Amino acid sequence: MRWRRHGRFLPAHAVLLAGVALFAFPVYVAFVASTADLPEVTAGTMGLLPGPHAGENYWKALVTGSGERVRSVPMARAMLNSLGVALGIAVGKIVLSLLSAYAIVFLPFRGRTLAFWTIFLTLMLPVEVRIIPTYKVVADLALVDTYPGIILPLTVSATGTLLLRQFFLTVPDELVEAAKIDGAGPLRFLWSVLLPVSRPTLAALFVVLFIYGWNQYLWPLLVTTSASKEVVVVAITKMIGTGEALVDWPMIMASALLALLPPTLVIVTMQRWFVQGLTETEK
Repeated sequence: MRWRRHGRFLPAHAVLLAGVALFAFPVYVAFVASTADLPEVTAGTMGLLPGPHAGENYWKALVTGSGERVRSVPMARAMLNSLGVALGIAVGKIVLSLLSAYAIVFLPFRGRTLAFWTIFLTLMLPVEVRIIPTYKVVADLALVDTYPGIILPLTVSATGTLLLRQFFLTVPDELVEAAKIDGAGPLRFLWSVLLPVSRPTLAALFVVLFIYGWNQYLWPLLVTTSASKEVVVVAITKMIGTGEALVDWPMIMASALLALLPPTLVIVTMQRWFVQGLTETEK
């Protein structure tokens, strides 16, 4: 009976394992390429087992940034830049979204519905549409090629405001009234009541926004002019280059795999809160 009960899930598990293999195999091939030497990769003779050049390739990618055909910013520097940018974007978006959603839901002021729909309509304008006026503002403020110039224009989030507003609407009125009876002001209610109950939602939002900030390419490419401020995606793209010249694929694959580590660590660390924030029944 026990075997029959568990046997019902075998097809689902088989499909799940096939999906995992389908997505994981390219990553494994990239790992194998990062441990091989350049002639094997370019000649197409690379096997499916890791090679003996892992230490050399990863050292070049992480520390020196120089390979046989690559001269780039070291990945340690690029990853540090991306980490600061991703954390700044995620924290900035969450703080602004939290305050704006709180004001729209709990503060009775004239025009709050109009304010919400004005924020919501910005979802219709992608970054590419407003890239020129945004760059003009950043240039006028002398923030080109600075970390604030990379982070600040990307910290406004209509998506975060929308998600937090929908969550705040589920907060019982009795909880709000109890806080008022206890003498809690607006800031005390936000800090002592709303923040504790919003932790799963904020954790899920942080994971999504951190990955969003980590993968930024177009805006950092436009607003940075020095190699010392290049983020991971820009650095890897410049390693590949353009034209028909051969590139150092082992070093590039090592750099790409190193770039996977921080987002993976964030997801694994915050997995429980992330799933809880997305699946709670009251949302």
